Amino acid sequence: MPPDANAAVDAVYRSEWGRIVATLIRLVRDFDVAEEAAQEAFAVAVDQWRASGVPEFPRAWIIQTARHKAIDRIRRQTRFAEKLDAYTAAGASLTVEAPEFDPGDIPDDRLRLIFTCCHPALAPEAQVALTLRTLGGLETDAIARAFLVPTTTMAQRLVRAKGKIRDAGIPYTVPDMKDMPARLDAVLTVIYLVFNEGYLPTRGEALVRPDLCVEAIRLARLVRTLMAPQPPAEATALLALMLLHDSRRDARLDAAGDLILLEAQDRSRWNHAQITEALPLVEEALRGGPGPFALQAAIAALHCQAARAEDTDWPQIVRLYDVLERLQPSPIVSLNRAAAVAMVVGPQPALALIEALAAAGDLDRYHLLHAARADLLRRIGSSAEAAKSYARALALVTNDAERRFLERRLREVDGRNLG
Repeated sequence: MPPDANAAVDAVYRSEWGRIVATLIRLVRDFDVAEEAAQEAFAVAVDQWRASGVPEFPRAWIIQTARHKAIDRIRRQTRFAEKLDAYTAAGASLTVEAPEFDPGDIPDDRLRLIFTCCHPALAPEAQVALTLRTLGGLETDAIARAFLVPTTTMAQRLVRAKGKIRDAGIPYTVPDMKDMPARLDAVLTVIYLVFNEGYLPTRGEALVRPDLCVEAIRLARLVRTLMAPQPPAEATALLALMLLHDSRRDARLDAAGDLILLEAQDRSRWNHAQITEALPLVEEALRGGPGPFALQAAIAALHCQAARAEDTDWPQIVRLYDVLERLQPSPIVSLNRAAAVAMVVGPQPALALIEALAAAGDLDRYHLLHAARADLLRRIGSSAEAAKSYARALALVTNDAERRFLERRLREVDGRNLG
């Protein structure tokens, strides 16, 4: 395959999967059919784009091809007449005439998909997982990692959630304003997890997937617009939080694509326009009450307001984590708080907090727990113990940029040549 065709298929898959599947679900009203048809369309693209070149509008080409695949699949299913009646009544079109595609964005399809997945008839964890799978294109193991559960458990949740939507006839629509509050928490969680997968991808070479970060920020803006003129404080806080994290994107990597820690980043490379936009949103969100996203946004704001790493108001960050830990207790919050404690009172007290988290076992397969423990041990001079924790983190990490960073740290503490 010519390199340009190969690159085009890969680029469309990575950046447009969520848009394509969201559109197909609207057309055929079936999650499994939509996903399978999309996969088939990408397989066809590999051959056809090699022979005939990349089409002018690659996403539209994939959607049209997948639509035909979906129609063929439905027609092959048993009791087609009954299914045809049901799909026609639901407004899905099964004719094979080529539809007119707008090469521009179709914003509502993805928003419909999020609100469909976040229907209150589904269990909260299933709502989030299903949206990450269909909109974000995340593999089941990546979603399982985000929820700290086995991959088989997450696969079962996804199957049950799709069946529930199908069997209960949950509509593929943006709900009325009166129904939106019941789904808002799940919708915001979904958007933030999509952002997190862009900010630090589970797998692959890249440390950042800007397409997912940009998409999550765009969706957060849409949600706030839907709920205007007084969007909920947490919706505002989430937008601010993502803008602040994303503002540091270009400073997180060196020229070789390797990770640069926050304290070592060139702050002149931060996106200060995004920071300027976000800071008033943080204040607005905090006026609405200190919700979890508002507290996290306030922490991110303190980092972004510090001209130098040594100017960071770490005592205030610890106080914010204290409130967050009471409001939304979780092992991840406690781990982040321990890192902040280390900056205020030193590594030894923070290490005691992390040892307690490790003993609880909830984060045993979370590589950042072991990386944080290793860093604190390194700082107090316990090189042998630090090496063990770095090795444990390396056994668990799946992102290549993070792996290279951990390998460098391990070499520093035990002198071993891993390369």
